[in-house]
Amino acid sequence: MSEPSIFTRILKGEIPAEILLETDNVFAIRDINPQAPLHVLVIPKSEEYRNVTELAAGDPALMADLVAAAQRIADEHANGEYRLIFNNGASVSQSVFHVHAHVLGNIPEGKLIGF
Repeated sequence: MSEPSIFTRILKGEIPAEILLETDNVFAIRDINPQAPLHVLVIPKSEEYRNVTELAAGDPALMADLVAAAQRIADEHANGEYRLIFNNGASVSQSVFHVHAHVLGNIPEGKLIGF
């Protein structure tokens, strides 16, 4: 059996983090290396899916929950506007292979943020 991901360990309270939102299926935390004034990770509670492609194919309802949570975060912290980013693979900076979305908001006009 593999080790639990850092996100599972956060959810279990083994690693401290500020949980901004929690539903039955997903939770959201601030990114420890923010790339925008608002940078939140929305994470399924299940470790079943390693990346967004697996999640979309395997559980479209959970994917919809994740996107709805991103909207809720943006509604509360960024006037409802946000950028949603999924990294899919190590060569594009995915470092935790427990699917998660980056919610970016409050980006100054004209500044393109990507990673």
